[in-house]
Amino acid sequence: MTIYALSSGPGISGVAVIRISGEATSNVIKKLTCKELPRPREATLRKINKINTSELIDEGLVLWFPGPESFTGEDMAEIQVHGSKAVVDALHSTLSSIENCRLAEPGEFTKLAFQNGKINLLKAESIADLISSETEIQRQQAIKIMNGKSSDQFNFLRDKLLKILSHIEAKIDFPDEDLPNNILEEIKSSLDEIIKKIKKILNDQKVGERIREGFKIAILGPTNAGKSSLLNHLSNRDVAIVSEIAGTTRDVIETHLNIDGYPVIISDTAGIRDSKDEIEKKGIKLSLNRAEEADLKLVVVDPKNLDFNGVLKGLLDENAILVINKSDLLEKDIDPEIKKTNHVLISIKDNKNIEELIFKIKKNLKNKFISSDDILITRERHRQHLQQCLDHLKNFNQKKEIQDFDKAAEDLRLATRHLGMIVGKVDVEEILGSIFNDFCIGK
Repeated sequence: MTIYALSSGPGISGVAVIRISGEATSNVIKKLTCKELPRPREATLRKINKINTSELIDEGLVLWFPGPESFTGEDMAEIQVHGSKAVVDALHSTLSSIENCRLAEPGEFTKLAFQNGKINLLKAESIADLISSETEIQRQQAIKIMNGKSSDQFNFLRDKLLKILSHIEAKIDFPDEDLPNNILEEIKSSLDEIIKKIKKILNDQKVGERIREGFKIAILGPTNAGKSSLLNHLSNRDVAIVSEIAGTTRDVIETHLNIDGYPVIISDTAGIRDSKDEIEKKGIKLSLNRAEEADLKLVVVDPKNLDFNGVLKGLLDENAILVINKSDLLEKDIDPEIKKTNHVLISIKDNKNIEELIFKIKKNLKNKFISSDDILITRERHRQHLQQCLDHLKNFNQKKEIQDFDKAAEDLRLATRHLGMIVGKVDVEEILGSIFNDFCIGK
């Protein structure tokens, strides 16, 4: 099967790139251009025609990449034409008329590259991250993963486990032979080192995932405190409806921001209060759930609600900023207990102290996004496999101590398998669909 797709993204543009990959690629190019193939990896100007009728579609550049020296590892070509919808549609239409030639599925080109051994699974994921990156820090992280440092680290740990496994299997195959003391010491030393390294990787404060997915900020508080107004102010646009009627916000409203190069997702939530309205009660439950997931909580209150306790008080932990809005209505000094909290007095109406609040948000952001060259985990999938690897290594240690080498070896095999699944060293068909479905068509 030969696949094709627009790789440069939809919409009007100066140039559109249509990518083709598969065993019939050379024939497709000959039929489209009515000429022999151009020289490999050399941009060649050709007339692009409709197949069968020879009607001119456009004139553009053709690049021919014979496999296996191509991105997908198969015969592949890229056609650069003018980026109008009509040109792209005409080219797609004529390609679809060729037998065994179909439109590519999302991520199918990169999936082929992985399956043909051109890239590993981590690099495939980092390509998707690079395409979807919106901030500088996201771009930098994707490039680091693409460069292979994470893959090298996981492969290094896996190779060490495989070496230990070979010694254990030798003991199983020759039970009457005792393992030399130096081998036993080497196994213990290597295993301790691997466990220590995996624990260090897991203890990363989820920085990699925060960079990839965005730093989550939840705006919480009672009704009519100014939560929606604050969201609109931070976003510089009307994202949420602002009304004097209490309980206007029933659902969670999200907006994505770029704050000093850091990706941020800010959520405006339903006002927290006792309510008999079933819809509003569901909105309040969503608010509390969002508070649990947030990296930072902005608890917004007004001067009339400073004597709060219960749920709102419980939100004020080390990952929260108390935002006292409508400070122009404050008639007396705030309570000394409130002064002890991480707080800021603002007035959205008068645009007062908003910069101080933003400074506090930025400070919190930078503390959570501690720059490190050791960021290896960027997805929950990686974290789960590493944790399972660690669990099996702990089980291995326990069984090894009681000389149960048969069962211990199985734990070691499973630990090795989980490390391999991160980079795609073992059968990972069950996770490929979820990974490549996140890609755009044409990549």
